[in-house]
Amino acid sequence: MVVTTEKSVSEAIEYRRSVRVFKNEAIDIEKVKKCIQLATLAPTSSNMQLWEFYHIVSTEIIHEIAKASFNQNAAKTTQQILVVVTRKDLWRKRVQSNINFLKNQYGDKPEAEYSRREKFAMNYYKKIIPSLYFDFFGILGMIKFLIFQVIGIFKPIYRQARESDMRIVAHKSAGLAAQNFMISMAAMNYDTCPMEGFDSLRIKKLLHLPASSEINMIIGCGIREEQGVYGERFRVPFDEVYFKK
Repeated sequence: MVVTTEKSVSEAIEYRRSVRVFKNEAIDIEKVKKCIQLATLAPTSSNMQLWEFYHIVSTEIIHEIAKASFNQNAAKTTQQILVVVTRKDLWRKRVQSNINFLKNQYGDKPEAEYSRREKFAMNYYKKIIPSLYFDFFGILGMIKFLIFQVIGIFKPIYRQARESDMRIVAHKSAGLAAQNFMISMAAMNYDTCPMEGFDSLRIKKLLHLPASSEINMIIGCGIREEQGVYGERFRVPFDEVYFKK
């Protein structure tokens, strides 16, 4: 493979395409791992990081994932796979991680000596986040949703309080991480293909994922074949999606 310099952010974004056919050419596992590390630097709601990344390098597992992905070309020809998983069920663990981080930042002092800003940040993870994520078969989420709608009549309020809303929040964060990964791969002159066509239950069983987890995206990785990109890039006219107010 010809060694080329890494691309700038703008160049990587322009270069990135959904590659449907990859060359039968190995790619560097450590470079892909580095791109996954860069993925974890993506913005995430309330710094909750409700995601996991499964880096698949085993040819046997790749073959099984391809079968569960309907043997689409991007899955059959990929050299490595990244499975991006949302873990909304880990919210308590992530809350505690953030609390521990804040305590470390604030130093060894009693909470009574925290500044107003420090107290707010601590209460955010001790009270506000649990009030949003804790639910009981969706019942509490619906009650919170209705209460917030009433409060919203009188003042601005956060309205997305249902269990389904928090699920969307986790997937949005995971999607941002996936895009970080794909742009990072493009910068290293590697190609990717995000795939949504797959049997999620079979893949969760294959990777031994808990029932409470959800697969956000499966991303094939490799180097594009000459005909691996199916046609020119199409986007609707910019003025149809851009609105300046």
